[in-house]
Amino acid sequence: MRTLVVAGRSSHGCSRSFARPVGRAGPIARAFVRLRAPALVCLLGPALAGARLAAQTSGAGDRRTQEIPGTPVAFELAYLPGGSFRIGSPADEIGRDEDEGPQRAVTIDPFWIGTTEVTSDVYSIFRDRRLDTEAGAAPDLPFDADAVTRPSPPYEDPSHGMGGPGRPATGMTRLAALRFARWLSEKTGRLYRLPTEAEWEYACRAGLDDPYGLDTEEQRSTAEMLEAHAWFAANSDGSLRDVGTRAPNRWGIHDLLGNAAEWTLDPYAPDFYASLPSDGSAANPSTGPSARGRGVVRGGAFDDDLPRLRCADRFEETPRWKRRDPQIPKSRWWNTDSPHVGFRLVSPAEPLSADEIRSYWEGLLGTD
Repeated sequence: MRTLVVAGRSSHGCSRSFARPVGRAGPIARAFVRLRAPALVCLLGPALAGARLAAQTSGAGDRRTQEIPGTPVAFELAYLPGGSFRIGSPADEIGRDEDEGPQRAVTIDPFWIGTTEVTSDVYSIFRDRRLDTEAGAAPDLPFDADAVTRPSPPYEDPSHGMGGPGRPATGMTRLAALRFARWLSEKTGRLYRLPTEAEWEYACRAGLDDPYGLDTEEQRSTAEMLEAHAWFAANSDGSLRDVGTRAPNRWGIHDLLGNAAEWTLDPYAPDFYASLPSDGSAANPSTGPSARGRGVVRGGAFDDDLPRLRCADRFEETPRWKRRDPQIPKSRWWNTDSPHVGFRLVSPAEPLSADEIRSYWEGLLGTD
C-alpha cells in the first residue's frame, strides 16, 4: 500500500467513505469472508470509527483511503466486485508447478484490497510503541497502545538494507503480519486481514486470462509489459523499490507482481485445488484461516525471473528463511533471510461488528 501523509482533512476527519456491500450472511460466515479483504478505508472520525460507512460502491478499482488514527499516515485501497474465475494454471503454462492444478472455477465475494504492499512507514507504527497512540481509535474496540503485542527487536535489519520510507515492509513472519492486521483492525474498528490465496489470485488476474494478468491486446511482448508493471530481476538492480512506481493492473492495484512477494492467509496445502469441487460451486475457498502451518507467498519478488511472477505461482514458506537466526527458539516475529517477503491487506466489503472482529482475532490468534 502506498503511504499517504494526510495534509488536510474535512471536519469529520476523512475525505471518502468505504463502500457497503449488498446482502448479508450469518455471523460466522461474515466473520470469515469479511476478514478476507483488508483494504484501506476512510474513517469518519473517532465517534464513528467502528460504524458502517456509506454505500458508494462503483466498479472495480474504485479507491478509498484509510487513515491510521492518531497519526498523519494513511494508505489506499481499491474495491474489487465479486466474481468468478479459474484458480490455478493450465497444464501447458510455461513455468507451471504441480501445486497449481487442477484448475477450478471458484467464486469470490467483493472486497477491498491495498493498492500496494504495506510500507515501512505504516508497519513502523505497529512496530514502535513511541509512534502509536490511542487518539482517534475506534470506540467499540477499546484500544490500549500499551497492551499491544509488538514485534521484538530483530537480530539484524530484516530488509537487508533495502527498506525505508515508501518501500515495502519485509522480513516479518506470517504470524507478525497477522498480528499487524489485528492491531490495525482494533485501532480502526474495521476488519483487516491477509488475503486468501484465491482472493490474491483473483486480484492479480483482474478479470483476464493472461498468466500475468496483463492486457494481451497491447501490441507489446510479455517482457516489455512486465517492465512497465513490475520490479523483478531484469529491472530492479537487485533491490526493493518504492511501492506504486510501476503501472497498476487494470483494477488499479500496484506491485502484485514483483517488488516484495506477499504473504497470504492460507496455510500451504499442495493438493488444495484438487480438494475443491469441479462443478464450479466453490465459494471463497481457503485452507484456513489458521496461524499454524507453513504459509504461502504470492507474486514473486524483485530478484525473481518471469515464471515466479505468474498469478498462479505458489511459493511455500521454507526453513531457509530463518537460516541465520542464532536464537533458540528462533524468532516468531522475524525471518533473517526473507528480505523479499512482505504483505498487503484486504477488508471485506461489508464491515463486521466490533464483536465479530474481536471473535475473529481471538479465534485465530488467541486473547493476548
